[in-house]
Amino acid sequence: MKRVSSHVSIASEAEINLDLSRLLIDKLRFTLERKRSFDEQSWSELTHRQNDGFDSVMQSPAFRTGFESPFSTGTHFGEPSGPHPLVNEAWEALRKSVVYFRGQPVGTIAAVDHASEEVLNYDQVFVRDFVPSALAFLMNNEPEIVKNFLLKTLHLQSSEKMVDRFKLGAGAMPASFKVDRNKSRNTETLVADFGESAIGRVAPVDSGFWWIILLRAYTKYTGDVSLSESPDCQKCMRLILNLCLSEGFDTFPTLLCTDGCSMIDRRMGIYGYPIEIQALFYMALRCALQMLKPDGEGNDFIEKIGQRLHALTYHMRNYFWLDFPHLNNIYRYKTEEYSHTAVNKFNVIPDSIPDWVFDFMPCRGGYFLGNVSPAMMDFRWFALGNCIAIISSLATPEQSSAIMDLIEERWDELVGEVPLKICYPAIENHEWRIITGCDPKNTRWSYHNGGSWPVLLWLLTAACIKTGRPQMAKRAIELSEARLLKDGWPEYYDGKAGKFVGKQARKFQTWSIAGYLVSRMMLEDPSTLMMISMEDDRPVKPTMRRSASWNA
Repeated sequence: MKRVSSHVSIASEAEINLDLSRLLIDKLRFTLERKRSFDEQSWSELTHRQNDGFDSVMQSPAFRTGFESPFSTGTHFGEPSGPHPLVNEAWEALRKSVVYFRGQPVGTIAAVDHASEEVLNYDQVFVRDFVPSALAFLMNNEPEIVKNFLLKTLHLQSSEKMVDRFKLGAGAMPASFKVDRNKSRNTETLVADFGESAIGRVAPVDSGFWWIILLRAYTKYTGDVSLSESPDCQKCMRLILNLCLSEGFDTFPTLLCTDGCSMIDRRMGIYGYPIEIQALFYMALRCALQMLKPDGEGNDFIEKIGQRLHALTYHMRNYFWLDFPHLNNIYRYKTEEYSHTAVNKFNVIPDSIPDWVFDFMPCRGGYFLGNVSPAMMDFRWFALGNCIAIISSLATPEQSSAIMDLIEERWDELVGEVPLKICYPAIENHEWRIITGCDPKNTRWSYHNGGSWPVLLWLLTAACIKTGRPQMAKRAIELSEARLLKDGWPEYYDGKAGKFVGKQARKFQTWSIAGYLVSRMMLEDPSTLMMISMEDDRPVKPTMRRSASWNA
């Protein structure tokens, strides 16, 4: 296969206008053809047979009913040798984490670690944590728990949201919820946490985005448009979007956030415009655009989304993107430029480029920066933001290939012994003291500071499949299979290569289990990626890359 150059040209405004025009009129349905072998068709062939709207339901009854599926048997990447031993173990562990409310499954708790003395909030259902569990249940034709979760969190959105004496916006979604059981009265109540009990008292910016993304995944996979088109779901989306699209003092289309507002929920120097939030924001906008009904209020938001996507796409693809040529340009920047013709638009001082970047950046490869704001660029590589950029098509096809090239070139650093580094590199010494406030949990190469998180495997797998590199996903899954069950499905791993079980990692972490199952199911049937993936707005036909050892 011919390698795509990582030197990605800056997108023109005309191209983005054309892309967004296509987005706004793309309200057609999609179909999945599952009977043809994945060997007989490229990923592009699969995606070109799908459309992104919800005006009719899918015809295949396999997507709507039944609990037996090819995935419940867990074959070994299509080989007839029987299920991999981890698959059955994983399903058993995942089902033990299911939470019931008044007899109905409504989610999965964060961890079922009976050995831990402190429960903290690991016994709650987290919105972001439930996403891989939801995808696993959908792929196994068990949509009930996903629908119940979406409805319960929707109703919790209307709860009173107070932190001390300050009231949060109406669109804020909870970080988590738990079932409060009163045995004396024989009652059950859902209690939401909007950040008032979280470490640092930070509201989760990503919860609303994940909710919209999951609603689209449910709708695409089941064909049940009645949920997304219901008045309650339409109102919920509008309230979430109203928080994000309100006018203010910002001069950038990106979303301004505080530290600790996402998966990295502790102080890690991501305040400003973190890539994770921007990528999720972009994806949620595109998902909402497909599901909003073009009525009175819906039309207003459709117009706002189109305008924001136009600016956000241009901004992210140009100012957040870094590859070797762009790094060289930044290295040669002049400073204190004043005019509309300024090249160094954010007045970044070249001496602020950390030394490690010059060795880390290969000639072939690239990635989206961790953060870009006035006089500041965070050059760290963040896994979730870059993978979501590929899945959502925030990254152009050329940029997507470059991100995967970088992961291949820096496999030992980013994947290591257990996939996947949440960010790279770790911050340490004086920088660690200043940025984290001497956080004892985020020491170097641990937890959010360069730790390895098994849950990120499903995002890596999705990115690999979408860019036509299933052998990379297969290799990563096999690395995980060598450790996860043996180590008790830990929350994260420590060390530069991710060799050690995290010093404070919970065992039987639910999203570690679900992330593995989703990865396996996606690789066995790549068409399942369609419920989470979004296609680029211009025709793309990537060719599948197969290694010599690949046996599909």
